Amino acid sequence: MRTSNPIFSRWGATRDAGPAGAHQREPMGATVGGSPAGDYRTNPYASPAGTGLRAGSTAVTMDDVIVRTATTLGTVALTAVLSWLLLPVDEANIGRSYGLAVGAALVAFVLSLVQSFRRTPSPALILGYAAFEGVFLGVFSSTVSTYIAPGVVVQAVLGTFAVSAGVLIAYRMRWIRVTQRFAGFVAAAATGFLLLLVADSLFSAFGAGNGLGFHSGGLGFAFGVIGILLGAAFLALDLKQVEDAVAYGAPRQEAWLAAFGLTLTLVWIYLEVARVLSLFNNEN
Repeated sequence: MRTSNPIFSRWGATRDAGPAGAHQREPMGATVGGSPAGDYRTNPYASPAGTGLRAGSTAVTMDDVIVRTATTLGTVALTAVLSWLLLPVDEANIGRSYGLAVGAALVAFVLSLVQSFRRTPSPALILGYAAFEGVFLGVFSSTVSTYIAPGVVVQAVLGTFAVSAGVLIAYRMRWIRVTQRFAGFVAAAATGFLLLLVADSLFSAFGAGNGLGFHSGGLGFAFGVIGILLGAAFLALDLKQVEDAVAYGAPRQEAWLAAFGLTLTLVWIYLEVARVLSLFNNEN
């Protein structure tokens, strides 16, 4: 099962190849692709004898994923709070704060791309991404709270927790079935969503005022809700990939990759929840 989150693509390939050990279960919807389970030619985590991990590797556990995800999200939260406090968006400092926030966002984007194309996870890159992303989120949140909708940041954080908890419960109860069809639908929907965002930005940049209208009114609210639903779908795909990585005995270092992917998804959800709540508060 491949997720729309590019960070987990290698786990999808491993899952299709077969488990790292014959004693492990085959996750829902897995396909072996004609190769025997644990075949090191198709499973990069299997030993040459096909009996498990390569020499010196330790299998990832759910605790590993939780600890590293908490570390990454904690870095985001810490730098967000610091940038809120140290980069005020008042009239005297707004230009400097916005400039630093945009620069931090660009650096975070570059670091995320570098990590995405690496064959192995780098904790330094991942935590660096988290730190710079936090700087951007801190200034963004301060701006929203100061000029757009006071108090909405706390609501957005609580909303992100609510969405995440809802997806986790639905996934654990198997109310959400993560299948190939589900993944394909999410990929198609995300592609359309991103293309509309690009078109909206281009229209705004070339003098179309409010662009395609995704920043206000009923259309903006609906677009934000779709963004939240897409984020929830990404999270379900990410949870499936983490579950499969643990079941198939991926190396312990892959927990950092899980933390990276989950952080990307949660940041997406937070931004979309903040957008919807800001529009809702402005309308009222």
